[in-house]
Amino acid sequence: MSCQNRLNKTFEGAARLPLNSRTKYVLISDCHRGIGTSNDNFLKNQNLYFAALKHYYRTGYTYIELGDGDELWENRSMEQIIEAHGNVFWLLSLFQAQGRLYMLYGNHDMVKKNSRYAGKIYGTYPRCCGNNPHLENQPLLPGLKFHSGIILENTVLPASMDIYLTHGHQADLFNSTFWRFTRFLVRYLWKPLERYGVLDPTSAAKNYTRKHKTEQRLHDWALKENHILITGHTHRPALSAEDPHYYNSGSCVHPRCITCLEIERMHIQLVKWTLATRPDMSLYVNRETIAGPIPLFSAPNPKVKN
Repeated sequence: MSCQNRLNKTFEGAARLPLNSRTKYVLISDCHRGIGTSNDNFLKNQNLYFAALKHYYRTGYTYIELGDGDELWENRSMEQIIEAHGNVFWLLSLFQAQGRLYMLYGNHDMVKKNSRYAGKIYGTYPRCCGNNPHLENQPLLPGLKFHSGIILENTVLPASMDIYLTHGHQADLFNSTFWRFTRFLVRYLWKPLERYGVLDPTSAAKNYTRKHKTEQRLHDWALKENHILITGHTHRPALSAEDPHYYNSGSCVHPRCITCLEIERMHIQLVKWTLATRPDMSLYVNRETIAGPIPLFSAPNPKVKN
């Protein structure tokens, strides 16, 4: 199956969410939550991520995770990941309780595609963290469903483009069709070698040539289908008014920051969360806009049929 066909299949029967001047979405990808060991790339940014999530929960955003939320190639146990980052899953459960949580799967957590797996882990695993003791020992995220893609449906300008969300691994044969083989290599070869600084050549995030080719395929698909496509996967954030077809939310495993995309009032902006210092030398979590905001739609697009 070609990259074009894999991406087309991703959005067959995809869930549709409304997009208008009142909706607020935050798009975060590639958290790669681990089990709290030295291989847990999320560990260094967990406080930034938790602070960002509290901000988005408090300000009424709907949280959409674009895949690779949990590192299930290097790790076998989802239970260990939940235990290591219980505060994060507790906060995600608050989003879900208000109908403001949507999750996609990527190549590193492809096992979530199986609804029985998701039901077993998130529907039976008890909450073990939080400020309300009455919530403890209740199911963590009951009824949670993982999607291959989500469409944000423009309800303001119906003749304009909708926004298509997916992880982006579909543009890479080894991380889509042959993901089990690649997982085997990561788990038993590249994970041990990572400790010595050897980078995984199959990873679009760590291999520049593969990263560029993957992004080009994603962009070409969006251009051909005349959609706005937002992905993660390559870990390289992208937002530009000059390229209205392809955007990327980045990741939560950058060396000193996390990045995400915010959609509000029919505009989109790329945001960075970092640890900063005040003049008195005290530390705080800083939110910085690094691109945008830019309007999602300037005029109805005549190529798209009603």
